[in-house]
Amino acid sequence: MNPYKSKPQKAFWRPAVAEPHYADLKDLWSPLDLKRADKVATAGSCFAQHIGNNLAKRGANYMDMEPAPPMFDDVAEARRWGFGVFSCRYGNIYTTRQLIQLFDEAFGKRTPAERVWEKDGRFFDALRPSVDPVGQDSADAVIALREKHLAAVRKMFETLDLFVFTLGLTEGWESIEDGTMFPMAPGTLAGTFDPEKYRFHNLRHSEILQDMRDFRDRLLAINPGARTLLTVSPVPLTATATDDHVLPATVYSKSVLRGVAGEMAEDFEDVTYFPSYEIISSHPSGGMFFNPDQRTVNAFGVDYVMTHFFSGPMAQEFQSGAAQPDEEELDLICDEEKLERALD
Repeated sequence: MNPYKSKPQKAFWRPAVAEPHYADLKDLWSPLDLKRADKVATAGSCFAQHIGNNLAKRGANYMDMEPAPPMFDDVAEARRWGFGVFSCRYGNIYTTRQLIQLFDEAFGKRTPAERVWEKDGRFFDALRPSVDPVGQDSADAVIALREKHLAAVRKMFETLDLFVFTLGLTEGWESIEDGTMFPMAPGTLAGTFDPEKYRFHNLRHSEILQDMRDFRDRLLAINPGARTLLTVSPVPLTATATDDHVLPATVYSKSVLRGVAGEMAEDFEDVTYFPSYEIISSHPSGGMFFNPDQRTVNAFGVDYVMTHFFSGPMAQEFQSGAAQPDEEELDLICDEEKLERALD
């Protein structure tokens, strides 16, 4: 008896990867049974924006809980202010700690000790400093806008059918006082860094897995029919706050996140994993999906990922709206890229 005899071809490297052209790979995942009527929300790191953008173009019931007001000249300008980037105007949610803390705040289970940062006499939301490029004229104005934002987040979680979350980073900066994790280190976009108030925290596998388990429990408690789709961003770290070289720091971070995503998908039927990370970053691709900076993903790579995403039953359900070759590339909003200012 050989237990591998009953395995399909996709289980073997030679026929599944080595022999076919990379563009002809198939059966990389088990596509969701997603219908056009299903309400889909997105959050996470920069790469999640591609999934949301393509879902909307193909006619999915994509949730935009904080649509842009008519004051903006075009979509690009609205995106610079955090509108239309994700399903709510929360900016990049890079870590699982940010995600579960946002959920708890939206449902009145926690209030961060520090919610407002100041810069040059203007005031910013410390939990989403990038969504307001010019800031507000008072801390009270920031808090009032945040309360409206949290109401939208609460409604999103209560009514969505599928939550798409892209895990991006293990590294983050948190408040020593209450453990609130910020999307960016204080002092990068707003605020002032004080080592007596803030500390670096590189989340471990056990912490991230617990965050995701707790988040799932909370989500199902208020929305029993909700499903979750996890992906891992293939985009390397812009910079690391560890003492390591950024390359091994990136591999560590992505490996941990991939491990957590895999365990969640194995343990729970309502959680699915989509391998965008493997499609872009694994060595058979030869790095062809990255731009010359070896970090950002080119349009060809995004299109290839979406070809696999919209496969199986989803290919028929969302066959219209596929990206055209001459279509303008989506300008991603990525807070982390601002870390490169430290090189200047």
